[in-house]
Amino acid sequence: MAEKKKNLSEFTPFKINSANHIRIGIVVSEWNDHITDSLLKGARETLIEQGVAPEHILVEYVPGSYELPSGADMVMTHCPDVDAVICIGCIIQGETRHFEFIAQAVAHGIMEVGLKHGKPAIFSVLTTQDMQQAEERAGGKHGNKGVEGAISCLKMLALRQSLSNPKA
Repeated sequence: MAEKKKNLSEFTPFKINSANHIRIGIVVSEWNDHITDSLLKGARETLIEQGVAPEHILVEYVPGSYELPSGADMVMTHCPDVDAVICIGCIIQGETRHFEFIAQAVAHGIMEVGLKHGKPAIFSVLTTQDMQQAEERAGGKHGNKGVEGAISCLKMLALRQSLSNPKA
C-alpha cells in the first residue's frame, strides 16, 4: 500500500552538469501574491542551491494565473538564451466553475509554450480548494510547490542534456 507523503517537496539532492551556465525564466502571478511570493522564494533558493547563478534567474510578473502562458511565451520569445521557464501561480476554487476553466486553460497553455519553444515550461501552479491548502503547499506542512517546480525544471534540463550528449 502506498504511503501518503506529508511534505511533497522532499527530493534526492542532485547536480546538473554546468548549472552555472543555465538561464531560467520565472513568471509569477501577482494574484494571491502572499502565496506566489513564497513559491518564488522556494524556487529561487532551490535553483541557486543547485548551482544556477543568481544573475541567470530572470523573474517577470503577470497579473494573474491566466496570463502565465502568455508571459512564459513572451519570455521564451524575447529572451532566447533562457533555457526553461517556471510558471508560478495560485488558483483557489470559488463558488463557481470559473476555477475549473482557468486551471485547465493555464495547464494547457503552459504545456503549449514548452512544446512551441522546445524547452521546459514548468507548471508550478497551486490549484486548491481554499487558502489553507494553498498556504500548506507554499512553505507549510506539505512543502513548497516552488521548490518542486525548480527541481522539475532542472531534471528536464538534465534530460535534454543527456539526450543531446549521449554516451558513446
